Amino acid sequence: MLKVKPLATAIAGILVVSAASASSHREAPNIARSPTLDSTDFYMFNSYESGREGYVTMIANYIPLQDAYGGPNYFAMDPAAVYAIHIDNDGDAVEDLTFTFSFNNALAADGEGIALPVGPEGEQKMVKVPLKNVGPVSADDASAANFMETYNMTLVSGDMRSGTRSSLAPQQGDGFKKPLDYIGDKTFTSTEEYARYAGQFVYNFTMEGCEQPGRVFVGQRKDPFVVNLGDTFDLVNYVPVEGDSAPGADDDGGFPGGITQDSANDDLKDKNVTSIAVEVPASCVTGEGNGVIGGWTTASLPQARILNPNATYAKPEVNGGAMTQVSRLGSPLVNELVIGIGDKDRFSTSAPAQDGQFADYVTNPVLPELLNILFKDAVNQTLGAELETLAPTNFPRTDLVTAFLTGFEGVNQMATVTPSEMLRLNTGIPATPADEQSAFGVAGDDLAGFPNGRRPGDDVVDIALRVVMGRLCHPIPVNGEDTDLGLCAPEDANVGTVAFTDGAPLDASMIGTQFPYLMTPISGSAE
Repeated sequence: MLKVKPLATAIAGILVVSAASASSHREAPNIARSPTLDSTDFYMFNSYESGREGYVTMIANYIPLQDAYGGPNYFAMDPAAVYAIHIDNDGDAVEDLTFTFSFNNALAADGEGIALPVGPEGEQKMVKVPLKNVGPVSADDASAANFMETYNMTLVSGDMRSGTRSSLAPQQGDGFKKPLDYIGDKTFTSTEEYARYAGQFVYNFTMEGCEQPGRVFVGQRKDPFVVNLGDTFDLVNYVPVEGDSAPGADDDGGFPGGITQDSANDDLKDKNVTSIAVEVPASCVTGEGNGVIGGWTTASLPQARILNPNATYAKPEVNGGAMTQVSRLGSPLVNELVIGIGDKDRFSTSAPAQDGQFADYVTNPVLPELLNILFKDAVNQTLGAELETLAPTNFPRTDLVTAFLTGFEGVNQMATVTPSEMLRLNTGIPATPADEQSAFGVAGDDLAGFPNGRRPGDDVVDIALRVVMGRLCHPIPVNGEDTDLGLCAPEDANVGTVAFTDGAPLDASMIGTQFPYLMTPISGSAE
């Protein structure tokens, strides 16, 4: 039986990551103005691809809400930025290892761009084309591409700013390259051909002191996150409880008027995203800790950007000054629905070790009270009940602190406990095969899932909704046995066992089973 001791003494000065119903897409006012730097989701899990036991996969997604047809420029990364995946392996909420990525954007024809002869014979002028390709592109022939992104990958040991830096290089090819976005089916013929083309950009790389190579892929993918985005931010414009007896049962046997699972509720179903995916041997990132690692992703820019009044492709601006963090993401759903709007940009620029500054959002989380205001009267009327509140009444919310800030003892709690916002993954818990995964992770009796890391098929919206409304105050299944976590009591959470949901289904069957796991992006010209 899993035993988890309460951590009430750790409450003061920490941030609660209670949230629901959206991941980090345009989550803070300042970063919403810079989508190329906006980290949308971060995943970290024990690899479940066959034959990759003992590896950890980390996926950092950027550039939210990409319309597949977003030409002619599509979605390049910012060449002035540094994108990073941080790993804490001793529990002090400070990175011990960081993978950094910096990008270079170049035009074909030695940087001048492809030009075509235009005009009558004998009077033709060579004129540069306005497109990123001038003909079909395939895995066998990319000569018609007018644009290419390359990137440098660096491993920093210790503090990201002052630690030891070592450049990483691919074992094949002459450098790391990023595929063109999925422009459309005339350019790439078909989804299958685009998948073959993009597959060439999966690279093996070696890390000093690591016997086995890692893998990396950077490129456009179908956004794996699933969420009822528009209705959620319209004051939760649906009844957020399962309307069927079980998800997908289509029997109206659940909560009267509750929302039922339907892919039509997923507002990201037609969106792409840009992914940085890294897979490394777990033994090479765990250090001397207890095998649990913490992770988060950031993006940084030089402190000053001066626009060129006579901008060119090669020099649209001048950047200078110290690198300054402008985006941060660990666990999902934090900055949208936990942090007050006046502190969202502060959160984006902070580090996990600084999370004490957000203490007011810990002891009095807003989301449960908002749901109570919106739905209490309707729930009481529907059920003929007299519930005084739908919101949990245990303060401080030790259940949320354990789930999102410190980890569960014996599952994903690090050797040193420093309450802070990051994903925590126990690398010693074997991965669950895709066809056996529970979309509800630990709460679904699957210890390899969220909040023990996060897999792309974990339905973190529904999980977080239920946890914030008190699910951990009631016994949960652990190894098939209902287990009281001892964090709070059932009477603290009137609706703790209610099947809260946004009605947008997600599970492992919607995700790939091989690195980089995320599905081929949507075609820009698909019917």
